[in-house]
Amino acid sequence: MSSYPRRWQTLALLGIAQFMLILDVTVVAISLPLMGTDLGLDRQTVTWVVSAYTLTFGGLMLLGGRIADMIGPKTMVLLGLAVFTVASLITGAAQDGAMVLAGRVGQGLGAAMLSPSALSAVVRMFDGDERNKALGIWSALGGGGAAVGVLVGGLLAAGPGWPWVFYINVPVGVIIFIVLTRLLPTLRPVGRDQRRGADVLGALLVTAATGSVIYAMIDAGEAGWLAPQTLLTFGIGIGLYLMFAWRQRVAAAPLMSLELLFRRPIVAGTFLIAIATALMVAVFFLGSFYLQNHAGLGPLVTGLMFLPVAIATMIGAQLGGRVIGRSGGQGLAIIGLVIAAAGLTIPAVWPTTVGVVLGVSVASAGIGTLFVVASATALGEVAPHEAGIASGIISTFHEFGASIGAAVISSIAAASLATRAEGGYVTAFIVAAVAAVLSALIAGALIPGRRQASMTQPVH
Repeated sequence: MSSYPRRWQTLALLGIAQFMLILDVTVVAISLPLMGTDLGLDRQTVTWVVSAYTLTFGGLMLLGGRIADMIGPKTMVLLGLAVFTVASLITGAAQDGAMVLAGRVGQGLGAAMLSPSALSAVVRMFDGDERNKALGIWSALGGGGAAVGVLVGGLLAAGPGWPWVFYINVPVGVIIFIVLTRLLPTLRPVGRDQRRGADVLGALLVTAATGSVIYAMIDAGEAGWLAPQTLLTFGIGIGLYLMFAWRQRVAAAPLMSLELLFRRPIVAGTFLIAIATALMVAVFFLGSFYLQNHAGLGPLVTGLMFLPVAIATMIGAQLGGRVIGRSGGQGLAIIGLVIAAAGLTIPAVWPTTVGVVLGVSVASAGIGTLFVVASATALGEVAPHEAGIASGIISTFHEFGASIGAAVISSIAAASLATRAEGGYVTAFIVAAVAAVLSALIAGALIPGRRQASMTQPVH
């Protein structure tokens, strides 16, 4: 029996806070065209509205989790919630691109502090079967956030305006903060006698490396993929990744174990979560701009049209969760990616409103299965003491995948986003479909088959 009598009420509040963080990716996607027009943002800045949040969130998440271990999760949860709430207010009040991006970076910083700390608190408040039930509820928030995000984004952008996509976080954040100060128990820091500090330099290096790569991808839409400045920025990113790898070998308390990162199941899981999130963000980004800028639909109608997309994602995840125990991850990943490729091909050959909605809905069903396979593959064979860091790696690549997906698709569709022509959308859908097919081949080679997995299953 857990010693925290109000743990379920606390879980509900922490869940709402996590829900806001997840929702803030898809809810923004629906309002991007309106935001860009209202503030006069160019394509690159509009893309960074998505990528600045997910990049900061992903890059600093492991650091946030490590600091939560050092000072206790309650302090970190409240601090992260406060930063996210204030940053939401700043973003909603923005009058230009610089202020929007500053607010989005602030939201990402708050999310990186709040998300791993809240999960740590959930794990420590529950025991046994209750813990499994609590973690199941926590995991379901991802699909729910995507589904509600598209509808809420459409309602707010069509009603009081796009700033309320961010303003809505403020009263919710304030109420949760006040209640959590009384409800959330003060959980002691873990490993007090073994604290060796937090690898701030490592977190900055991996964030800067990924930021350089994403900047190169976004800039390639105008400069060209083989332009000297694009190649130079890619080179800087690779150099920073090498410095991060060196840092993880020499740091007293590294952010992640490189040995763990190079295990085949974890490589496969991180690859799958990154490609799944990249494809998902591509679907929302392309679909939102096509339906609003090209087809001339309003944000509310666009949000309603995206509901089948979000529902298909959740259905795919549910079916994947039921099937993976019998079929294994390898075949399911290939099937999911092939379905995604087939769906993305539909709007490429039938570029109409119906074709786009139908195609991205089909693709999303396949993408939904990938999230299940990614987690099961990466976490199914790690030892109990490695589960926390492995989960953190998966979460980090989830956010990096979102950043990269927005950057690549935005650059490929650059001409259409600027002129409302159709050609760029078609090209972007074709590239996304080809990426899904190539990923299916890679997943087939990376993910161990059922027999291999059983032979390599460690004994705990």
